[in-house]
This record gives sequence, structure tokens and C-alpha cells, in this order.
Amino acid sequence: MKPVIPLLVFSVIFLSSCANQSGQPSGPPTYTISGTVANLAANSNGLVLQNNGADNLSLTANGNFRFATAVQKGGAYSVTVFTQPSSPVQQCTIANGVGTATNNVSNIQVECGHNEWVWMAGSQSINQIGTYGTPGTPDPANTPASRQSPATWTDANGDLWLFGGYGYDSNGNLLPMNDLWKFSAGQWTWMDGPTLAGQSGNYGTLGVATPYGIPGARFQAASWTDATGNFWLFGGNGFDSVGNESPMNDLWRYSAGEWTWVGGSAVGKQSGHYGTLGVADSDNTPGGRNGAALWVDASGDVWVFGGIGYDETNPINGNLSDLWKYSGGEWTWMSGPKAKEQKGVYGTQGVASATNIPGARYASHNWIDPSGNLWLFGGWAYDSNGTLGYINDLWEYSAGQWKWVAGSKIANQAGVYGTQGTPSANNIPGARWGGVVWTDNSGTVWLFGGTAYYSSTNAGFMNDLWKYSNGQWTWISGANVGYQSPTFGTRGMLDPGNTPGGRFMLNRWIDPDGNLWLFGGYGHIPGSTGNMNDLWMYME
Repeated sequence: MKPVIPLLVFSVIFLSSCANQSGQPSGPPTYTISGTVANLAANSNGLVLQNNGADNLSLTANGNFRFATAVQKGGAYSVTVFTQPSSPVQQCTIANGVGTATNNVSNIQVECGHNEWVWMAGSQSINQIGTYGTPGTPDPANTPASRQSPATWTDANGDLWLFGGYGYDSNGNLLPMNDLWKFSAGQWTWMDGPTLAGQSGNYGTLGVATPYGIPGARFQAASWTDATGNFWLFGGNGFDSVGNESPMNDLWRYSAGEWTWVGGSAVGKQSGHYGTLGVADSDNTPGGRNGAALWVDASGDVWVFGGIGYDETNPINGNLSDLWKYSGGEWTWMSGPKAKEQKGVYGTQGVASATNIPGARYASHNWIDPSGNLWLFGGWAYDSNGTLGYINDLWEYSAGQWKWVAGSKIANQAGVYGTQGTPSANNIPGARWGGVVWTDNSGTVWLFGGTAYYSSTNAGFMNDLWKYSNGQWTWISGANVGYQSPTFGTRGMLDPGNTPGGRFMLNRWIDPDGNLWLFGGYGHIPGSTGNMNDLWMYME
């Protein structure tokens, strides 16, 4: 006879089998709802997603996200934009946002980019004086004066910094500046430096930081940030320690709110000391110069090419074509002649050679590729015949040799635009100088503006935007003729009709999301040209 299991025991066994480890009855499985957001502007605020009309999630950065509340198996999810970003104004869209949860959901895509320009700050007029406010205090009324060629950098927080440039001081004088500004959360802050232009440098003791130290007023300096976030400044056309203006070769570092004079001379008009080719030496130093090209490689070494300045022997400055490396606190002359105003030696297109060298130039456009190769495009340069003019040659420096990659070796060539948005091996931006170039997070190269030839006989301030990828140029936007006026639209709002006007000698930043920011330059507005202080962002 089988034993009879009491009903009470059976009930305990049944309940135990249905309980979870906490001792509570189990419910149906639940699944997480997640995805990614892309092209949200750096330092953006206001984007709020919502799931099923109740579960809100605020986002301030690109990358992965996940809602706090899971959805039961077989339950519906519906992700929408509850609040669009407000600074700058963006219209984010959602893909794969609606469905039934049968597993964890991770493919929701929020896209906030539109390949559009947005006017972020500054004036629509030319030749504006600065509004400084209180040092260290942000204010929506603050704005740097209209200016050309300041030094710029982006800090670890994504804030934009600006130093000097050739602009208008608080009294309306047009001279080199040495004021320091920061743009953060939609507002400018005057951080340091005088409100009056044309000021001498306060050098202090070489290698010693001081709260009173500051580089002299200058423009077209070369600048970079190191791996720890310190800002470095080399040369530029500016005022030395005794009030004389010339191309400089002084080297400065800005860290923790203080400037340190690191190297070079406190007095202008310095010739270069080249030493032995390829050999670092503490006595080596490039001559004073402005408008040089600068790269920073993966090791943190700094490379400087050309500019307008002083060679080894001549007391009068001119275009240079020497290449230098700064590493471990010492300069090394790497290639190129010691003498100024050298014509380009092109060799065979596509073939690297130890005898190749780009012609002496300044205000060119440069970038470094993912393999660490240095690239140089255009500038105000000497061509293969020794003619000085605008140029659109493209060069690559790799393994110690230059290679002429594309473009013409003859100056003053018009651009070949092709079909807008379509890459072609025949496309090439017109010969130009004074534009800006940058690389996005995917390694694609972008070029904007400058003074360029847009036909065989005409050159002017440009607002054309180009992309270089897979060995081909693509005309993306802007006009294929010069002197275009800006279309500002509504401040802070993206719009496909917005565009900066034609300009040159501007400067740029790249934010942590790879977006471009442009400031000022010498540009065109309806009926006039002059220095600008408008701030723009381009979102891919």
C-alpha cells in the first residue's frame, strides 16, 4: 500500500517549487530596454527619452543607455523623445523604438546628427569689440572680440579655450591680443590676460610657473594639448618681452591656471639653430615663425613644418620648408632646407623619395592619419617653378620621406567640385590658404573655407566644406564661388539652411564627440568684409 502524502506537505512542496531564492513567489521573466545615442552635441542638455509613456531617462552624452524599469516577457515597449535637446537645439530621431519584449532589447538607436550648421554665439556683424565681464565668471553677455587666428584647444571636460589672435581690444584698437577665454555650457568666460591689445610677454624664470606669467600678444601661433591635458603654445607673430613685434620662437605651457615659459627666446627675430639633421640637441631650436603646420603623433611627439619666419642665417623672414620634431624637451631638425623660400621638389606623384620636399609655405592645412603619417595640403607656398601663390598640392610624410599624393604642383589652380555629395578621383579643392582642417572620430578628413581659387581667374573668401576619404575628395556643402554671406538662422538651432559665410584665418576646436566648432576669422557679410567673432558648430 502506497504512503499517503498529507495535503499540508504537498502544499509546502508546491509552494517551494514556485518560490524564488528570496522566498517570494516568482513572476514572469523581465527584459531590459536599452540602445545607443549618437551625435548628441557635447555638453548638451535637455534630451529626455521615455518608455511606455512613463519611464523617463535623461541623457547628456553619446553612447549606451538603459531604462531603469524592465518590461515583462511579452510586454510592449515604446521609446519616444519626451524632450529634445535645447543647447544647441537638436531634433533627435529614434529607430527600432517600438516592439514586444521577448528578450533583452538592445538595438534602439537615437540619432541626433543632421549634417547641419548651428550658430552658437557671437555677433552677425564685423569688427566687434570684446565684452569681458568679470574674470572667471561666465555670463551670456560676454564675448571675445572679432579676431583672426587665435590659438585654441579643448580641455578634458569638452570646454573650448581661446588665446589671443589678431583682433579688437576693449578700446577698439586692432592689434595682436593675449586675452584668454573659455566657452562652456553656452557661455563665454574671460579667464585671464589684458583687455588691451599689443601687450608684451611676462616671461618670468625659464621653466618656472608663475601666476603673473603670460605670453605676449600674438596670432598664428602653433598649439597643442599633451596627454595630461596641458596646453602648449609655440611661436606666432607677436610681442616679445621688450615690446617688439615679430615672429617668435618661444615655447609656453598652460597648466592649472598658470603659464610657464618652457623654451625659446623672450626676444623676437630669432634665427634657427638646426644642429645635425636627425639628431636631438638641447641647443637646437626652430627660428621664430608664425602660420606653421603642427601635428602630434601617438607617442606625444610634436612635429612642426614651415610657416613664415627666420631661417638659419637671414635677418629677414620668409616662407620656410623645414620639418622639426619636439620630443623629451628637445628639438630635432628632421628634413627640409635651412634656407627660406625654397621651391617644391615633387618627384613622381605617388612615390616617396628622400629628395622630395613641399615648397616653403605658411597657413597650410594639416592632419595626422591613424597610422601616424603626417599630411599637408595647400597653403601660401612656392610651387615647383618657384612661383609664390595659393596651392592645392597634397603631401604625405611617412618613414622619413615626403610623397606628393595629389593636386597640382603649379600655384593658383581652380577647384574641381564635381557633383555635390559624390566622391571622385577628379575632385580637388581649389588652391587655398588660411582655412581649417580636422578629422572626425572615424578618421575622415574635413576641410572648410580659406581664401581660394574658385575659377581660373578668381579667388576669394570661401565657405565650401570638403571631405577626404579613401583617397578621394567630396564637396559636401557651401558654395563653389567666393564671398558668400552667412545664413545665421536662429541662434542655437540647427537648420539645413544655416551656413557660415566665406572666411579665412579662422580657427577651430573638435569636441569629444568629434563635432567641429568654428570661431571668427576675416570674413564676408552682406556688403562688407572684416573680422568676425561668430561661433559655429557643425554636426555630422
